[in-house]
Amino acid sequence: MSDIIYYMTPSGYKALADEQDHLIHKERPKFCEIVSWAAGNGDRSENGDYIYNKKRLRQIDGRLRYLKKRLENAEIVDPKNQQGLKRVFFGAQVTYVREDANGNDVEVSVQLVGEDEADFSQGKINWQSPVGKALLKAEVGDIRRVRVDGEISEIAVLEVKYII
Repeated sequence: MSDIIYYMTPSGYKALADEQDHLIHKERPKFCEIVSWAAGNGDRSENGDYIYNKKRLRQIDGRLRYLKKRLENAEIVDPKNQQGLKRVFFGAQVTYVREDANGNDVEVSVQLVGEDEADFSQGKINWQSPVGKALLKAEVGDIRRVRVDGEISEIAVLEVKYII
């Protein structure tokens, strides 16, 4: 067993488990059937259906290995169990202010999540990203320095909460 622990929120774990289930029960059987059919068509060296679908099957198997490792070594951190915390830890919803390129203050809200869940368009950032690391253990009112895109900027924590 690996010593690496992959922290995830409950919704992040569910998304990976659902993807694994879909690949095992829907995608993989479909491509196995196509590969089997294409293999029966004769010369495999020039059989486009066989070559393409065999490659896709290898991709699916690779993704399944990745998901299996992640899910086996996952530690689910449920925000329900973090109520009342004043500091920023994994799973926290943090609102902070930073300066934009024009010198204007911009308020940003993010949730610190695992790397497989990170999606900035949804306000979810990897807890090990530069901003995520800068925010860890911060409290409301703290000012942290963070290097982003080669520049050091300051961010001020406005709010810390754990959404259920």
